[in-house]
Amino acid sequence: MTPRFYKHKILLDENFPNRSYFPSLNSRFNVKHIAKELKHSGWSDNQIYKLAQKEKMVIVTFNVKDFVEFVDISHNTGIVGVSDNLSNEDIDKKLAALFTRGTEKSLFGKITHITGETKR
Repeated sequence: MTPRFYKHKILLDENFPNRSYFPSLNSRFNVKHIAKELKHSGWSDNQIYKLAQKEKMVIVTFNVKDFVEFVDISHNTGIVGVSDNLSNEDIDKKLAALFTRGTEKSLFGKITHITGETKR
């Protein structure tokens, strides 16, 4: 039986391109950019994590190492680290696939990595 679709709440980190670059992700999920939509430019990683925790959002970032220290704090948020070697088109496809497969809490309480490598 296929898991029921869950419309994840996604928070793009400040270093990430605007959500308009990710049409598939943006059309299926609740995507917000920390600086562009939420107007929280210059926030510390701790402040971003606390907001994501409060709102039960998954943080998507290129700088996953900056969030490693927070991963065990809460099971109400998660972190997705994206390789900066991917094109925006590839990021869109891979993130949309990840979140489509994910259940409501499958990405919470951990770090998930998205790379350019493919399985054979």
